[in-house]
Amino acid sequence: MYKKILVPVSFDDDRNIEDALSIAKRLGDEDSLIVLLHVMEFLPSYAINYIPEGFNDEAKLAITGSLSELAVGLTNATVEVVEGHSGRTILDWADENAVDCIVIASHRPGMQDYFLGSTAAQVVRHAKCAVHVVR
Repeated sequence: MYKKILVPVSFDDDRNIEDALSIAKRLGDEDSLIVLLHVMEFLPSYAINYIPEGFNDEAKLAITGSLSELAVGLTNATVEVVEGHSGRTILDWADENAVDCIVIASHRPGMQDYFLGSTAAQVVRHAKCAVHVVR
């Protein structure tokens, strides 16, 4: 059983978050911590002038609320919202927080990333812990 399981959450429609959470729950035991992590991508510099002041803070609060709703059925879960590039930030967060396993939902890919989504592929290739990919 894994003791600290990271579940990166993207709110895209084609991600199977419910299955990822179910698998994370099965891979741990009652003492395992499941962390739901959402990475807010950095806004391009040209777009920053068009975003209302306080937008990022409001977005973080809304995302935290959505993650908390997803975590309701989990016994020992926490939520985290961080900013950065999704693949690199997931890997860095896992390293910095001693994660045993990452359970990541992958979208149905296009031809350029046929076998895995680009973020899932990056996590699988570079993670220093076990990775379970959900389709």
